[in-house]
Amino acid sequence: MPKVLISDKMDPKAAEIFRARGVEVDEITGKTPDELKAMIGQYDGLAIRSSTKVTKEILEAATNLKVVGRAGIGVDNVDIPSASAKGVVVMNTPFGNSITTAEHAIALMFALARQLPEADASTQAGKWEKNRFMGVELTAKTLGLIGAGNIGSIVADRALGLKMKVIAYDPFLTPERAIEMGVEKMSLDDLLLRADFITLHTPLTDQTRNILSAENLAKTKKGVRIINCARGGLIDEAALKAGLESGHIGGAALDVFVEEPAKASPLFGVPNFISTPHLGASTNEAQVNVAIQVAEQMADFLVSGGVTNALNMPSLSAEEAPRLKPYMALAERLGSLVGQLSHGSLSNISIEVEGAAAELNQKPITGAVLAGLMRVHSDTVNMVNAPFLAKERGLDVREVRHEREGDYHTLVRVTVGTEAGDRSVAGTLFGNQAPRLVELFGIKVEADLAGPMLYIVNEDAPGFIGRLGTTLGEAGVNIGTFHLGRRSAGGEAVLLLSLDDDVSPELIARVRTLPGVKTAMALKF
Repeated sequence: MPKVLISDKMDPKAAEIFRARGVEVDEITGKTPDELKAMIGQYDGLAIRSSTKVTKEILEAATNLKVVGRAGIGVDNVDIPSASAKGVVVMNTPFGNSITTAEHAIALMFALARQLPEADASTQAGKWEKNRFMGVELTAKTLGLIGAGNIGSIVADRALGLKMKVIAYDPFLTPERAIEMGVEKMSLDDLLLRADFITLHTPLTDQTRNILSAENLAKTKKGVRIINCARGGLIDEAALKAGLESGHIGGAALDVFVEEPAKASPLFGVPNFISTPHLGASTNEAQVNVAIQVAEQMADFLVSGGVTNALNMPSLSAEEAPRLKPYMALAERLGSLVGQLSHGSLSNISIEVEGAAAELNQKPITGAVLAGLMRVHSDTVNMVNAPFLAKERGLDVREVRHEREGDYHTLVRVTVGTEAGDRSVAGTLFGNQAPRLVELFGIKVEADLAGPMLYIVNEDAPGFIGRLGTTLGEAGVNIGTFHLGRRSAGGEAVLLLSLDDDVSPELIARVRTLPGVKTAMALKF
């Protein structure tokens, strides 16, 4: 009989579900890391919330562990790479607290609009400063959503019920889905200019870190009020403080901070600032939901092998896995490549297979492409939940199987529809194992996709490669491999360079100043 340890305080329904599904369960909370290390070896599953830290050391001692289940969405307390290396599946429950988090964002919006915390403190101090607290109505105001996924869509629904106008920025939100939600889709710059209130509902990734930077905060309407119940780090806290103190920002309410627990934030004490201690998921209903969901998911995995909301494992049968594994590596890299290179909103994506790839189950290949594509914007996307997230955002996904044989014995092609037109990349397997890019935006170019890379589009002219090499050399950046493709002599050329080190934004800016350069971007695989 499988055995699970619940190491953080969790609703009793979780243990009830485990036992009902034939899983032995112990509820032992509050253990130190050393105590957990000493006992973890006897368990097949570990159910946690945010307190337990599943470190590399804990995983090394977990000789029988097969699955870690997080009752909630954030998995910052789990060493996922180490878990993957150990063959331990990591699951979360990304949708169990959506309503609760959305409601908290709405509550903070009301609190900002009517200055409720300050008015409460003043009144309880016996001041009765009725004329001091002049609020604003939410009716007819414009709410700007940064992120229109599961939680953002719930906030939009509630705001529309309050007779607000809702606008949204989300690269994966299609025009059709925006109409269905009743929101107006637009660029981030346009949203910043128009919104009376801004609320964030996006994960923290390299692309979203400081999405409300000093530069972007300066673009906002004077008096804007900002709410963040998503992740700390989405807002430049120093710039937010400066905006509040200058009066350009009318108010801000944060449930999340760059450093948590936030016990000495520079924002504390600033006028028109409201803070709560990461309460987004803190309702009885949400905690019951995530406890039930994590128990159901873990029990299904341990008893029948079912996989739901896994962050490091695709949904595959044991028979399919060996043959599909290299294809999924190729597919994920192609998805990541087109995701990093395609700017603006995406309306559709087509995944085509031909040759040997056409004989396989295409669903895992599609899932891997979508995971690579959407992981550019979200650190919780995986091959299991990527198709759901794509559908939720209204992204039209097409699978095409070609019986024909082309130039390669097997080929996977990914094409995305963007505001600038279709963008297509294609790859194959060398020796049926090694993923290799063979076409990029219609240009033949063969390249491995691994580690830090530099992508350049330039005019094909003598001397350019020398100037580029000199620029990189002066910056101390070593080139690993160099891949070049072009449409015609003297026309447009594409360069893909694999590098030994990451490229700084300053170096990218220098490369863009080289004569003939049209585009220069850092890529990461």
